[in-house]
Amino acid sequence: MALIRSLLLFGCCLATGRVVAAELLSPEMPIEHVIDHYVQQRLAEKPLQPAPHADDCTLVRRTTIDVAGRIPTVAEAQGYANSTDADKRAKLVERLMASPDFALQFRNELDTLLMGGQRGSNGEWREYLLKSVRNGRSWDQMFRDMLIGSEEDAEIKPALTFLKSRVRELDELTNETSTIFFGVNVSCAKCHDHPLVEDWKQDHYFGMTSFFQRTYQTKKNGLAEKFSGEVKFKTTKGEDKVAKFMFLTGAAIDEPVVEVSADVSKQRDEEVKQQMQDDKAGPPSRPDFSPRAKLVELALLPENEQMLARNIVNRVWAMFIGRGLVHPLDQMHSANPASHPELLEWLTRDLVAHKYELRRLVKGIILSEVYARSSEWSGSTESPGPEHFAVALVRPLSPRQYALSLQVATESSDNFAAQMADADKWLKRREELDRQVEGVANQFELPGENFQVGVDEALLFANSPQFTDNYLRDGNDRLVGVLKQQTDRPARIASAYWATLSRAPSADEVAACEQYLAKRDADPLAATKQMVWALLTSPELRFNH
Repeated sequence: MALIRSLLLFGCCLATGRVVAAELLSPEMPIEHVIDHYVQQRLAEKPLQPAPHADDCTLVRRTTIDVAGRIPTVAEAQGYANSTDADKRAKLVERLMASPDFALQFRNELDTLLMGGQRGSNGEWREYLLKSVRNGRSWDQMFRDMLIGSEEDAEIKPALTFLKSRVRELDELTNETSTIFFGVNVSCAKCHDHPLVEDWKQDHYFGMTSFFQRTYQTKKNGLAEKFSGEVKFKTTKGEDKVAKFMFLTGAAIDEPVVEVSADVSKQRDEEVKQQMQDDKAGPPSRPDFSPRAKLVELALLPENEQMLARNIVNRVWAMFIGRGLVHPLDQMHSANPASHPELLEWLTRDLVAHKYELRRLVKGIILSEVYARSSEWSGSTESPGPEHFAVALVRPLSPRQYALSLQVATESSDNFAAQMADADKWLKRREELDRQVEGVANQFELPGENFQVGVDEALLFANSPQFTDNYLRDGNDRLVGVLKQQTDRPARIASAYWATLSRAPSADEVAACEQYLAKRDADPLAATKQMVWALLTSPELRFNH
């Protein structure tokens, strides 16, 4: 029924998988209200009753991890839990998004999206992303920077790292550009038309390849484009074809015909060869026709730009909700419709109307009731499938989120309270923390779908002196040092729980910890360290729930 309803409401554009709205909610409605309306509408059709609102401790923890990239400090968690302000949730989101934490966290999310958080992720590239988030650089402009930036402009030159890290592998550059920016995995259309999806033909794959075929890297690590070059391929029928400069929607562009002599052509080839082999060569010549510039031009035409906007809406939704409205994220096509097509179309329209402002989208998602739901299903029936968004999805922390959370959990909460009271001090400290945990973060696996903690991570916590020396030290500025001064066991247990899990322990947890500590009363410091170790390595800290 849901599919029939979707087809009645929408016409489907086969080239993009985009649905064209026949009727959508007013563009003046707040994003969070639109989200809740469309998700609830679909639940009512089942009918399904969503999970209740998450408790305060869970919600402040979830929001702080997603927006600030770390667990809340004790003061933040307790302050939110104890507040009776009816607007405290909105104020929490405002405070976190205005803090230095948000730009650093969202930079890390974009780095993961664009580079997998690792390959080519150099300091200049990450600084470009950070400045872009801080300055509110629009997503369409960042897209332009990454595909046709300028080697002469120091501000946007690092954006070309996206291309430089992939330029030596044409197939990889083609498919990852299509996947990351447009949600379209066209790799299966290289050898033949896609066997399962009518939308993607060989013409689409090689059409996208043609935009990058002339791009090369100079000996000086710069990017340049050749004056000529074409992509040839053989169809499944054995026909030899020359690829057009064709975007994924089927929109194509013709290269102007310019007659050049054999001598000029040879001279240009020699220049390219020199550029690639000689680091003393002068600046490369620039062709009047730039295939990459034409790709950007085509992608941002009003009739095509929905692909760029729709994909980033879907990916930002998945960042904060745990699953895309179209899932998997790289399978945006007519045979894989969105779970909530009206919602995806409304959010896409809103993003374009507000000039690709990602911060606005993020805020709307986090303020929605869909985001605030409990991850515990207490209904009498089996938990609804994740595509309904009736229950919050449990998500593993990213490597940086986990490393930062371990650091925040094991430092004295008084340290953070003093630093956060001064905006300049916290900016400096938060940037320092992001650099400080990089080595630890690199030891954690970048989680994918169906993530499970691996053996390497388990061994790191069980056997690494780095873990003990860093997180279980008993100095006065460390959690263990603070706990060892608390002679009252219930108070010590409560302090440990608030610092690590952002909540008070249950009565059963207090009883179990008291029993453990009492049995090891001969060495209370060692017992306290073991208790903290168990909390730090618990699934409750490892996952965002």
